Amino acid sequence: MLKIAIQAKGRLNEESMSLLADAGISAASGSRKLISKAKGFPMEILYLRDDDIPQAVAMGVADIGIVGLNEVSEKGEKVDEVMSLGFGACRISIAVPRETEYSATWLNGRRVATSYPHILAKYFADNNISAEIHEIAGSVEIAPTVGMADAIFDIVSSGGTLIQNGLREVEQVFFSEAVLIATPSLPEEKLAEIDKLKFRLRSILDSRDMKYVLMNLPRTAVDEAVKILPGMKSPTLLPLTQPDWCSLHVVIPESELWEKIELLKNIGAEDILILNLENIIR
Repeated sequence: MLKIAIQAKGRLNEESMSLLADAGISAASGSRKLISKAKGFPMEILYLRDDDIPQAVAMGVADIGIVGLNEVSEKGEKVDEVMSLGFGACRISIAVPRETEYSATWLNGRRVATSYPHILAKYFADNNISAEIHEIAGSVEIAPTVGMADAIFDIVSSGGTLIQNGLREVEQVFFSEAVLIATPSLPEEKLAEIDKLKFRLRSILDSRDMKYVLMNLPRTAVDEAVKILPGMKSPTLLPLTQPDWCSLHVVIPESELWEKIELLKNIGAEDILILNLENIIR
């Protein structure tokens, strides 16, 4: 039975549990315990602090874990990155007081507060910056206001917290999202279970940002429609009782949807239906 570590609470917990639920996996009753048995897949769920997950997976306490790439990089534990999960996107950036006249050399000789000292140290080394790193556990954004630091290096999502604290983002250093990690050198039977889990997760992730489109189309326009539509292999054609018409079905990336719909209408497509997808199994 696999053991998976996820964040005990917070947004990453909610999105992790939602993804697992979409894959037919849910926590059994008592999910507020530190460990619970999953339903729908042979797996135990361990609820941990996010910054403890890389170590737990590296040590084999958990076989796999869902955690932000920022925590994986910061902790430096030896784990295998199995796959990106498409949520929890953020960046870690340097921010300075709003009125600061910032330049590439401004950080030299200054103090920067952060909860990510290792990522920041690498950035300084790579860019020949000589600055002091002041590690603090939380409330990083108030450090310049209280005189603890000249700048901060912290997670930025919308930037609203920076604005509230009189700061502005000047350097985007590290981009992160949730990833599935695994203990290196797991036995074959556990690797087989991870492959089964990956299969489920991939089917969900592949369906996101895709739309299933159905339309009625004159048969004379089929060749032109096939040129317009990408399709996963090729569009599906079904006959209609009206002999000069057919029904065409296709999966389209949402980013291309309206452009394709306009082109299809121009060649005679009618009665177009657009549906969400839950899974794509390749």
